Amino acid sequence: MADGISSFWGPVTSTTDCCEKNYVHSSYIAEFFNTISNIPSILFALIGLINALRQRFEKRFWVLHLSNMILAIGSMIFHATLQRVQQQSDETPMVWEMLLYMYILYSPDWHYRSTMPTFLFLYGAVFAAVHSVVRFKIGFKLHYVLLCLLCIPRMYKYYIYTKDSSAKRFARLYVASLFIGSLCWLFDRIFCEEITRWWINPQGHALWHLLMGFNSYFANTFLMFCRSEQRGWAPKIVYFLGILPYVKIEKPKDQ
Repeated sequence: MADGISSFWGPVTSTTDCCEKNYVHSSYIAEFFNTISNIPSILFALIGLINALRQRFEKRFWVLHLSNMILAIGSMIFHATLQRVQQQSDETPMVWEMLLYMYILYSPDWHYRSTMPTFLFLYGAVFAAVHSVVRFKIGFKLHYVLLCLLCIPRMYKYYIYTKDSSAKRFARLYVASLFIGSLCWLFDRIFCEEITRWWINPQGHALWHLLMGFNSYFANTFLMFCRSEQRGWAPKIVYFLGILPYVKIEKPKDQ
């Protein structure tokens, strides 16, 4: 949304401009709240990455946490600049991240082990190449929603087969944060014209970022627990300093 002081990055060239006045707090940051609201996502991803490396989880999980971190950093760069070239640093990692979630969810039951990662890698590479040329608008959003919907059936299957109540709570928190975050995103998009006349902007898009940081951490924790059960690693949910939950495992000595 145009307004505010002079821009260090020049005119807005992105196809998306959220309902936050541009360059209000700094000439170097176009959308201040939409930028800093990605910081919790980076911190949660860093914590998850450290836990995955420390306990020697499978490579897919530390790559997943790293992907969450890259996505949040890309989102910060995009909202700070609102430049078309930086928009890809936000949208392309969103698609890559969902492809990684699909791999983690479906690969345990996939009989041809090399087929799925090869297909998903090629799909992600082709999308990145096409997206660098074509300016997707509503098409990108519909594509992203479709990828999310493809993950839901397997998440539900894991949920009904998981007996641990603490782990199931993370699955419910994942759904709740996704639902509330989506409402914040829609509210910000649909009622932007009315919001601009309010004394205080509720910053719906920034709330979406914040809730997606929690959402990713909940999803990752639940998936790490389920995969640990599949591998026979006796997982349990514990809390660091009585606050931050994470998955603790006990691998058999032969692993």
